[in-house]
Amino acid sequence: MESSSRASPPTDRVVRILDFLAAHPAERFGVSELARRLGLSKPTCLGIVTALADAGYLVRDAGDKTYRLGPSLITLGHKAQESMRVSPAVREQLRRLSDRFGATAALSGVIDDRITLLDLVAPAGARPGVEVGQSYPFAPPVGLMFVLWDDEAKRNWLAKEPTLPLRTETGRLNRVIGRCRDDGYLVERLTPGGRRLYALMAGMTSDLPDELRALLGELVSDIGERVYLREDNSHGRKRHDISVISAPVYDHDRRQVMVASIHIGKSLTDSEIVDRARALVTTADAVTTQLGGVKPSWQT
Repeated sequence: MESSSRASPPTDRVVRILDFLAAHPAERFGVSELARRLGLSKPTCLGIVTALADAGYLVRDAGDKTYRLGPSLITLGHKAQESMRVSPAVREQLRRLSDRFGATAALSGVIDDRITLLDLVAPAGARPGVEVGQSYPFAPPVGLMFVLWDDEAKRNWLAKEPTLPLRTETGRLNRVIGRCRDDGYLVERLTPGGRRLYALMAGMTSDLPDELRALLGELVSDIGERVYLREDNSHGRKRHDISVISAPVYDHDRRQVMVASIHIGKSLTDSEIVDRARALVTTADAVTTQLGGVKPSWQT
């Protein structure tokens, strides 16, 4: 972590204005209200929004002298997606998967040691609850899907300071890893704790207050606890509450670089789970090919 002495207060003020407007995309704000909401002086705020408007990052309404996000941010966003290797062809793969099952399909990667949502396609009218650019700390228990298929990555991930107090049942985790490698995908069960975990973790750093760490620790107690394994169905349940299914995307060095996911959020039968998982693996393989990647021989 960089020293706070190297921070740039002027830059921070620019970021605060852009973040605030991004959080209110359907609204417009005058200089006085922006300054008041963000705790800035009016002259400082005016100087910043004027410069941003001149560059096209904001649009100024000449009538009521209010500001909103501008078209230059669209170009910037597209360039950011390109730099993260999210192309229109990749998005089309997500769209097909989403259309087939009426579910949200997404692509995520680890950027600057944080899991970041790179692209997302949701059914018409759906509210997925997550947004492109949203990120989470990449440390146990968050991020299992990024290390299941790489022993070195798994060791490095497990060695990280966990974001939550937890225990690791080695036998269970090894069984999860073996099953997921055989199947080529990971299925996470939908639990009350898991449902709340990612909402609480979104945007947070790894440095959580002790009280919050303890609270979150009640939600997840073991890394592999929420993973669905068919052999666990000893009670003969016909349906299972499923949260998300994930599959790996590889680069030209056969290393996992992304995760393709389909968000379920409902009960499925075993055959419905397998049907969606196999379609997801097909999508992940297509993305791998479009990125010029190669699937490891033991995964083919």
